[in-house]
Amino acid sequence: MTTSRAVVIGSGIGGLTAAAALHGSGWQVTVLERAASLEPVGAGISLAPNSQRALDVIGLGDEVRSLAAWQGDGGMRTPSGRWLARTDSNAAAERFGGPLVLLHRAVLVDLLRSRLPEDAVRTATPARLVDPGRAGGSPALVRTDAGDIEADLVIGADGIGSAVRTALFPRHPGPSYSGFTTWRVLAPGVGRTFSSHETWGHGELWGSHPLKDGGIYAYAAALAPAGARAADDEKAELARRYGDWHDPIPAVVAAVEPDQILRHDVYHLADPLPAFHRGRTVLVGDAAHAMGPFLGQGGNQAVEDAVVLAHHVTPDGDLGAGVAAYSAARHPRTTAMVRKAAQVSRMVGLTGAPAVALRNGLMSAVSRLGPGLVLRTFDGICDWRPPQRTYAAGTRGGQRTRP
Repeated sequence: MTTSRAVVIGSGIGGLTAAAALHGSGWQVTVLERAASLEPVGAGISLAPNSQRALDVIGLGDEVRSLAAWQGDGGMRTPSGRWLARTDSNAAAERFGGPLVLLHRAVLVDLLRSRLPEDAVRTATPARLVDPGRAGGSPALVRTDAGDIEADLVIGADGIGSAVRTALFPRHPGPSYSGFTTWRVLAPGVGRTFSSHETWGHGELWGSHPLKDGGIYAYAAALAPAGARAADDEKAELARRYGDWHDPIPAVVAAVEPDQILRHDVYHLADPLPAFHRGRTVLVGDAAHAMGPFLGQGGNQAVEDAVVLAHHVTPDGDLGAGVAAYSAARHPRTTAMVRKAAQVSRMVGLTGAPAVALRNGLMSAVSRLGPGLVLRTFDGICDWRPPQRTYAAGTRGGQRTRP
């Protein structure tokens, strides 16, 4: 019996999760990555209960939770330090079946890589989709410098600038600039404990979260022209923008090394694709549904994509029906996420004093009425569960008492 072959183009979180999930279901998997190593771009990643349940499918959930920091009580603040809304981590865990956890992106990459054979990942290997193939007909064709590869299934996981997406849907307008630029940093501890928080200003925000190793993962976003960069360096830019905000923000900025600051403009797929597949080729993650970071769901949705794809596309199944079912399952959900993230970005992007005061007043009022009202905004997001039959042995009906 011939082994079905899947080729994954791109080794980000979505690509590696897809590779691990497909490998676990019997596919022969090859991951092609143009970069010289799997050193991830990005400082940290937050994983909500929905993506943790997806990682349970491939047997990684418990390892992730053991290595991650479980986000405790925190909330939203103003630059002066006033709390607008407080979050109760126990209430959130009870409502959604588990906590939000945070870990180094490199740790997750290493865990996913460990689920693949040693020769499955080829770095320094740019790849181009030549032919998406025909379900029930000719194979897909991927071109590399070392030669062409025929595949029963190709997964385009090549990010927001996806060349695979362009090959599948050449008339789609592609990603558009959201109006925001972002910074992400890993900083050493600042000598004191603090609660996780996200702070909203006038067209700017900052988030600080403790990591399990004592370090800090922080991120910031601000309205800015596309392509704008600091005249000197990004640490100085952060100090100018956030140096007078509440503790511990100035201390975090002071502690970070300039070469540890990542800055990227935020692009998103405001116009949804018609589908996430064509022929024998599918898209996952940012290649399919790039969204702003304002829900914290970009990586989480890529992980969901991967396990749903593996559920529908089995080595001995009807590939055409499988990829169509994958699109049908993922397209409505992720389209809604892109739109919701854009709605949140518009709230963050308010700059006028009256509008910001009204926004802050509404947040504060909702928080006072009850934490449950705040948590409800994540209903339908964090309570998602993967298709049941993909769960590995040891889970209980897709649920864990302590995820």
